[in-house]
Amino acid sequence: MEKALEAVIPPVEEFPYAIRVVSEVLSSNGSTSQGSICGTTLSLMAAGVPIKAPVAGISCGLIQDGDDFTTFIDIQGVEDFHGEMDFKVAGTKQGITAIQMDLKNDGLKHEIVKKAFEMTHEARLQILDEIMLPVISEPRHELAPTAPKMIKMTIDPDKIREVIGSGGKVIQKITADTGCKIDIEDDGTIYIASEDIEACRAAKRIIDNIVFVPEVGKLYWGKCVRIIPIGAFIELVPGKDGMVHIKDLEFKRTEKVEDVINVGDWTWVKVSEIDDRGRVNLSRKDAIREREQAGLPTDRGDE
Repeated sequence: MEKALEAVIPPVEEFPYAIRVVSEVLSSNGSTSQGSICGTTLSLMAAGVPIKAPVAGISCGLIQDGDDFTTFIDIQGVEDFHGEMDFKVAGTKQGITAIQMDLKNDGLKHEIVKKAFEMTHEARLQILDEIMLPVISEPRHELAPTAPKMIKMTIDPDKIREVIGSGGKVIQKITADTGCKIDIEDDGTIYIASEDIEACRAAKRIIDNIVFVPEVGKLYWGKCVRIIPIGAFIELVPGKDGMVHIKDLEFKRTEKVEDVINVGDWTWVKVSEIDDRGRVNLSRKDAIREREQAGLPTDRGDE
């Protein structure tokens, strides 16, 4: 069963979990391993594991008398015991993920193997289309509420010290405020774990703000936090702002900054320049023009 599922479970880079599936069979009358594959696929999808494709399994039996043979599927215990083959095939609609065979005779002819593959392929599709997928057609979009939650993110390795802080003060505060467990690797990969997905998202937002670097030419929805005679300071993320010069506030001449914007107001701004001292220069009128040309609202954020 493990090999049958490893081809469809996403790699740890995409889904950072180790999954152990236990299938308890209360009675045995046929191929319990293939039944376990079908049940496990349903369980994974119900739990929100983003498998690449559902897997079904079926077993093919064999009765042979000289050159004459009969293959059949859905073998029962007595047929498994007295038959000469238990040919287990698991797979998706696109292909086979695992094969296991128990054989009692001296070998198989090509015709037997071909027939077994044909029968198990048809049966596998029938199990998927008529039994499994009508119950749940795809993985749930989020993990089950009882599952531990984890978010993976990547930052510039040069920013790791900012996230950790002096003596670990920053990372310790994030974990204390959110209740998350946070692991940071040397390459900038960060794993955020908690029983509460919202706590994970809150921790990620804090880290995103810490490592935030504005991009020249990009638009941001920001809050006016300070006004001086020559312009307004717009907070792009908590703790990081830039300045809109008074000439870049409106399309027409502006006498006073307060004629256009006041402290606490939100507005769209475009990063026009980041100087050699790291100061961020913004333009409100360029951002408004670009939003209008794209047919987008200029008086609210996208969310």
